[in-house]
Amino acid sequence: MYPNTPNPSNSGQNPFMVQKEDEIDLKVLLFNYLQYWVLIIACMFVGVLGAFLFNRYATNIFKVESSILVVDDKPSLGTDLFESSGLGMLQGKSNIENEIGILKSFSLAQEAVTDLNLNVQYYKEGFVTTSQIYDKLPILVTVDWKKPQLVGGRFKLEVISEESFELTVENEEFRIYNPNDPFYKTIPEQEVSLSKSVYTFGQEISGENFSFTINQIAALPGDILQFNLVDTPSLALKYKEELAVTPINKQASILSLSLETPVRRLGEDYINKLMEMYLARELDEKNRASENTVRFIDEQLSGITDSLRFSENKLQKYRTENKVFNLSEEGSVIFERMQELEKQKGQAEINLKYYKTLRDYLVSDLSGDMVAPSIVGVTDPLLNSLVQAYSELQSERNRLTANFTDEAPAVRENATRLQNTKKQLQENVNSAISNTQNLISDLNSQIRMLDVDVNSLPETERNLIGIQRQFSINENIYIYLLQKKAEAEITMASNMPKNTVLDYAKASAIPVAPKRSLNLLIGLILGLILPIGFITIKDFLNTKIEDPKELENQIKVPLIGMIGRNNSEDAIPVMNNPRSTVTESFRSLRADMSYLSPNKDNLTILFTSSISGEGKTFVSINVASVYALMGKKTLLIGLDLRKPKIAEDFNLPNDKGMSTCLSSDTPWRDVVKATGHKDMDVILSGPIPPNPAELLLQDKFGEIIKEIKAEYDVVIFDCPPVGLVSETKELFGFADISFYVFRQGYSMKGNTQILNNLIEKGGVSKIYGILNDVHIDKGYGYGYGYGYGYGYGNNSYGYHEEVQLPWWKRALRRK
Repeated sequence: MYPNTPNPSNSGQNPFMVQKEDEIDLKVLLFNYLQYWVLIIACMFVGVLGAFLFNRYATNIFKVESSILVVDDKPSLGTDLFESSGLGMLQGKSNIENEIGILKSFSLAQEAVTDLNLNVQYYKEGFVTTSQIYDKLPILVTVDWKKPQLVGGRFKLEVISEESFELTVENEEFRIYNPNDPFYKTIPEQEVSLSKSVYTFGQEISGENFSFTINQIAALPGDILQFNLVDTPSLALKYKEELAVTPINKQASILSLSLETPVRRLGEDYINKLMEMYLARELDEKNRASENTVRFIDEQLSGITDSLRFSENKLQKYRTENKVFNLSEEGSVIFERMQELEKQKGQAEINLKYYKTLRDYLVSDLSGDMVAPSIVGVTDPLLNSLVQAYSELQSERNRLTANFTDEAPAVRENATRLQNTKKQLQENVNSAISNTQNLISDLNSQIRMLDVDVNSLPETERNLIGIQRQFSINENIYIYLLQKKAEAEITMASNMPKNTVLDYAKASAIPVAPKRSLNLLIGLILGLILPIGFITIKDFLNTKIEDPKELENQIKVPLIGMIGRNNSEDAIPVMNNPRSTVTESFRSLRADMSYLSPNKDNLTILFTSSISGEGKTFVSINVASVYALMGKKTLLIGLDLRKPKIAEDFNLPNDKGMSTCLSSDTPWRDVVKATGHKDMDVILSGPIPPNPAELLLQDKFGEIIKEIKAEYDVVIFDCPPVGLVSETKELFGFADISFYVFRQGYSMKGNTQILNNLIEKGGVSKIYGILNDVHIDKGYGYGYGYGYGYGYGNNSYGYHEEVQLPWWKRALRRK
């Protein structure tokens, strides 16, 4: 059975069986990468070394964390009233999202930055890197932020002595900060230059766009420091973006504040100051309502004090002049009744004045805090709840507009809720004003009825009741206002923030960046991926034939044999080195030819290729040699009349040859030359003619070949490249077997199409492929020392001494 005959038992393949071709492809892929093992290991080493150096000199980043407890207000009576009034979307309590918005607000960050005075950043030069310093500063830079300043760039200071220093510009990336327009910065029109380089500590350093003073603290001569100025708005925006505020979980009302910074102490101070400002802001909002109440009561007291003093003096004078100190029993009853009505009227008038003040506040759409109705004695629960809700919505609007635009969904929702609450409050206030006015009218009617009883008393007593009545009215109002003022002051003194700090800021002991292990792993992976990617792209863009399997798939003829690389300078290794691997590959090719042309005593073999340099002459000479070694009378004919090479390999003069026979009457036997090897002759191409194509197409050439075949057992044609000249196509008809030679790592992949065209369009038959100069092991076991060692362990059989290398040596062997 021939080797290529299929085994009937294997005609049906198991679909679950792993195909051998797939295994070979994976093996080829692995071997292809392992050929570059030195490059891959070198890149991996460089990647790990780069990651190590990055970890060594990168600035450590630490995470600073703290936590704060947000306490929601208990639902008030207004909540139920709102729901019953259709205002269920109103809420009387703070929510987590709002508190997060406050903590991340620009205004709060600006307050913290200003209080900590972080506008000057100091740096100390190291051997490789420059690190920021925060505490234990050797110098202190005082900046006049009321004037334009250069921000963004960096100054370099070198201490000369305890009194003087040298100041230079280290980084020119300056911007001009204008305090009149803090959010707009311009680039200096020219380079920043100092008036001089040496200054004295404490001396003002000023220019067109900068003004600051550097004071000595603990700097020593020779110290080199750097500093840069940062304006408050830019610094606040930076910390606002870097601060992370998140709930510890969905159910809890505890917020976690975190910040990543290279200076641990700076991060701790900033977060602690931010929480301090946050609680102070909350307390200020609570105290503002009490302050407004006290202010309102003081305005009322300023008017009633003079009236009380005047009525008191008048009462005292009247008693002295008329010697009347006590009222009669009937007068006392009338006076007590009238005093009670006047007291109720006074309280009603105060309430009416408050209602009108509240109405004017709503009409003018002011944004300040309102006085709570309960503070001035208004006990209406709905009105109290509406005022409280309106105040909270106004505070929420101020917080939202500080962080979002008017088109933001949260701002628009707040505006809708604020408008609905305002409408309900206005209706309630108008109703309260009407009711209070009716109450005052009713009290006035009752007072007028008592005036009739007063008129029945004696004149002296009647006048005393009038004066004492006016005094009692003013006294009751004055005492009432003093009582409410005291209550408001007590409330303000007892106010405490509802939110509390659970954990003050604490920096981690281990830096969160750089992630050393991860960086080393990334360096290792990059060191592995980059060379593999390079190899993959290189192979993808490679246009040379390297893979025998790929060549076999691309050509439409069988790939008969592969010739290994000839590492010697000898052009005829078959004759001069019969035990070499290359010689064995030619023997194998000779054995295959017995199957290609069986039962034929005389054999004519043609060798061609696509271009010069693919080794067709080398293959032709050695195939002729391998037949000569068998005792076959062999003739090698050089038909490449344009670029002959055979003469050089045999050290023969190319003075006569096939061109001589075809262009003259010289018999072909006269141009046959001996090669020095038994049973092997050669006809050189001869002198280069001007018309090589026309010579080979003569009928005379066919007659010569016919005579040659009659005298020689094997005739070898060394033809010109078929991809460059045209006459080779006519020579295929004289050959029994034709071979198309490719060279590994040299022939272009597109050359396979030339061979395919010869079959499809040229009608060439019995042509086969040969891969020459096989030296790149693609994982199939080919290459130098590939699969031809029989392993007998001695030389008695006449085979070469080389044996197949183990797979790992072949994988690690470079090209």
